[in-house]
Amino acid sequence: MPLSLVAVLIAIGLVSGILSGLFGIGGGVLIVPGLVYFAGFSQHLAIGTSLAILLPPVGLAAVVEYYRHGNVHLPSAFIVAAALSVGGWLGALVANRIGGPYLRLAFGLFVVALGCSLVVGALRRLAWI
Repeated sequence: MPLSLVAVLIAIGLVSGILSGLFGIGGGVLIVPGLVYFAGFSQHLAIGTSLAILLPPVGLAAVVEYYRHGNVHLPSAFIVAAALSVGGWLGALVANRIGGPYLRLAFGLFVVALGCSLVVGALRRLAWI
């Protein structure tokens, strides 16, 4: 695996972990787009790999089914999972030092930005903009 891809996977894990720890969001909301846009994974491969990363809370059956179809990249799953653990701790550390109203504002802005990004991306794929 190229070192540049390893660096991207570590970044995806750290950012996902930090934002998961900071906002209490599910890692898959960040991991799947990260794997698609920054690591060049197909949507199916990104979903299968994300499930492998989040295996304990999601369940083995879904990962096995994606793996059976060749849509899980285990080395990437292990790298992102390790970085996600560190990032989760860092995000929780920061969140516990931020006042409630500021954390709520930051979370709201994050969700709005994510929603806008998803809508614009979908409209572009539909060639509406």
